[in-house]
Amino acid sequence: MKTDNITLIGMPGAGKSTVGVILAKVLGYEFVDPDLLIQKQEGKLLSEIIAEKGEEEFLDIESKVNEELDCKGAVIAPGGSVIYEPAAMAHLKEISKVVYLNLDIETIEKRVANVKKRGVILKEGQTLRDLYNERHPLYEKYADIVIDANLPSPEDVLTKICEIIGK
Repeated sequence: MKTDNITLIGMPGAGKSTVGVILAKVLGYEFVDPDLLIQKQEGKLLSEIIAEKGEEEFLDIESKVNEELDCKGAVIAPGGSVIYEPAAMAHLKEISKVVYLNLDIETIEKRVANVKKRGVILKEGQTLRDLYNERHPLYEKYADIVIDANLPSPEDVLTKICEIIGK
């Protein structure tokens, strides 16, 4: 029962929110950021939730919020860790076309200065590059479409998405 929803997945810094907001405007869709829904529900920043409740409980909260999304005509931009939750990804694939914004690690490292402040889950001693290497195959596994996001601007990424999805 796919609706007209589009879900953007990818690493922190890949442009999910930036491209997502513009894409929603261009298509006349709603923009849904599950991370903001989590923060509202918990009354805390993502980094505070992770620090207080731990990574596993945060992933449970994230999965539940994504599994309960019920929207039509929306661009959804979940957090990069959503791919660790098979039930959440199954739901997102059921209600939307899943687009992986694949950005090279060098650009991600430039864009994401403070991973902890952004609420990114990193294991002890794990680098952003390690996280990229761990997540990349999962993003590809769940993606209906893979977009090379190594383009000069968010508008160029947007144009590429629209060409591929036929909008």
